[in-house]
Amino acid sequence: MANTKSSKKRIKTNKRNRIQNNSYKSLIKSHEKKHLSLIKASSEQTSKGDEDTSNSQALLRASFSSVVSQIDKAVKKNIIHKNTAIRKKTNLFKKTFPTVN
Repeated sequence: MANTKSSKKRIKTNKRNRIQNNSYKSLIKSHEKKHLSLIKASSEQTSKGDEDTSNSQALLRASFSSVVSQIDKAVKKNIIHKNTAIRKKTNLFKKTFPTVN
Protein backbone atom coordinates (compact mmCIF):
# COMPACT_ATOMS: atom_id res chain seq x y z
CA MET A 1 0.00 0.00 0.00
CA ALA A 2 1.13 3.54 -0.70
CA ASN A 3 2.63 5.50 2.15
CA THR A 4 3.31 8.95 0.78
CA LYS A 5 0.90 11.41 -0.72
CA SER A 6 2.70 11.41 -4.07
CA SER A 7 2.61 7.63 -4.35
CA LYS A 8 -1.16 7.68 -3.69
CA LYS A 9 -1.53 10.23 -6.48
CA ARG A 10 0.56 8.05 -8.79
CA ILE A 11 -1.71 5.08 -8.09
CA LYS A 12 -4.72 7.17 -9.16
CA THR A 13 -2.92 8.41 -12.27
CA ASN A 14 -1.77 4.93 -13.24
CA LYS A 15 -5.29 3.57 -12.85
CA ARG A 16 -6.72 6.33 -15.06
CA ASN A 17 -4.03 5.81 -17.71
CA ARG A 18 -4.48 2.03 -17.66
CA ILE A 19 -8.20 2.40 -18.32
CA GLN A 20 -7.57 4.83 -21.20
CA ASN A 21 -4.85 2.64 -22.70
CA ASN A 22 -6.98 -0.49 -22.51
CA SER A 23 -9.90 1.25 -24.21
CA TYR A 24 -7.61 2.46 -26.99
CA LYS A 25 -6.16 -1.04 -27.45
CA SER A 26 -9.68 -2.40 -27.61
CA LEU A 27 -10.55 0.19 -30.28
CA ILE A 28 -7.58 -0.94 -32.37
CA LYS A 29 -8.59 -4.59 -32.03
CA SER A 30 -12.17 -3.86 -33.09
CA HIS A 31 -10.94 -1.90 -36.13
CA GLU A 32 -8.69 -4.82 -37.07
CA LYS A 33 -11.58 -7.29 -36.77
CA LYS A 34 -13.81 -5.11 -38.94
CA HIS A 35 -11.06 -4.87 -41.53
CA LEU A 36 -10.50 -8.63 -41.53
CA SER A 37 -14.22 -9.21 -41.99
CA LEU A 38 -14.14 -6.80 -44.96
CA ILE A 39 -11.25 -8.77 -46.43
CA LYS A 40 -13.21 -11.99 -46.07
CA ALA A 41 -16.31 -10.47 -47.66
CA SER A 42 -14.26 -9.03 -50.49
CA SER A 43 -12.58 -12.35 -51.24
CA GLU A 44 -15.97 -14.07 -51.30
CA GLN A 45 -17.24 -11.42 -53.75
CA THR A 46 -14.31 -11.90 -56.10
CA SER A 47 -14.65 -15.68 -55.98
CA LYS A 48 -18.30 -15.34 -57.00
CA GLY A 49 -17.31 -13.04 -59.84
CA ASP A 50 -19.30 -9.96 -58.85
CA GLU A 51 -18.82 -6.81 -60.92
CA ASP A 52 -18.48 -4.47 -57.93
CA THR A 53 -14.84 -5.29 -57.19
CA SER A 54 -13.61 -1.69 -57.60
CA ASN A 55 -15.98 -0.51 -54.89
CA SER A 56 -14.87 -3.27 -52.53
CA GLN A 57 -11.21 -2.49 -53.23
CA ALA A 58 -11.79 1.17 -52.41
CA LEU A 59 -13.56 0.15 -49.22
CA LEU A 60 -10.64 -2.11 -48.29
CA ARG A 61 -8.12 0.65 -48.87
CA ALA A 62 -10.09 3.09 -46.73
CA SER A 63 -10.48 0.54 -43.97
CA PHE A 64 -6.77 -0.32 -44.12
CA SER A 65 -5.75 3.32 -43.87
CA SER A 66 -8.02 3.91 -40.88
CA VAL A 67 -6.59 0.89 -39.03
CA VAL A 68 -3.04 2.01 -39.79
CA SER A 69 -3.90 5.50 -38.60
CA GLN A 70 -5.23 4.15 -35.29
CA ILE A 71 -2.11 2.03 -34.81
CA ASP A 72 0.17 4.99 -35.55
CA LYS A 73 -1.69 7.15 -33.03
CA ALA A 74 -1.26 4.44 -30.40
CA VAL A 75 2.49 4.40 -31.04
CA LYS A 76 2.64 8.17 -30.82
CA LYS A 77 0.89 8.05 -27.41
CA ASN A 78 3.19 5.22 -26.22
CA ILE A 79 0.28 2.83 -25.83
CA ILE A 80 1.85 0.10 -27.95
CA HIS A 81 5.47 -0.49 -28.85
CA LYS A 82 6.82 0.60 -32.23
CA ASN A 83 7.78 -2.94 -33.27
CA THR A 84 4.35 -4.27 -32.32
CA ALA A 85 2.78 -1.62 -34.54
CA ILE A 86 5.06 -2.52 -37.44
CA ARG A 87 4.19 -6.20 -37.05
CA LYS A 88 0.45 -5.48 -36.96
CA LYS A 89 0.60 -3.21 -40.01
CA THR A 90 2.71 -5.70 -41.98
CA ASN A 91 0.35 -8.57 -41.28
CA LEU A 92 -2.67 -6.48 -42.21
CA PHE A 93 -0.98 -5.34 -45.42
CA LYS A 94 -0.19 -8.92 -46.40
CA LYS A 95 -3.79 -9.96 -45.81
CA THR A 96 -5.26 -6.93 -47.56
CA PHE A 97 -3.05 -6.96 -50.66
CA PRO A 98 -1.86 -10.57 -51.12
CA THR A 99 -0.65 -10.09 -54.71
CA VAL A 100 1.81 -7.29 -53.82
CA ASN A 101 5.22 -8.59 -52.74
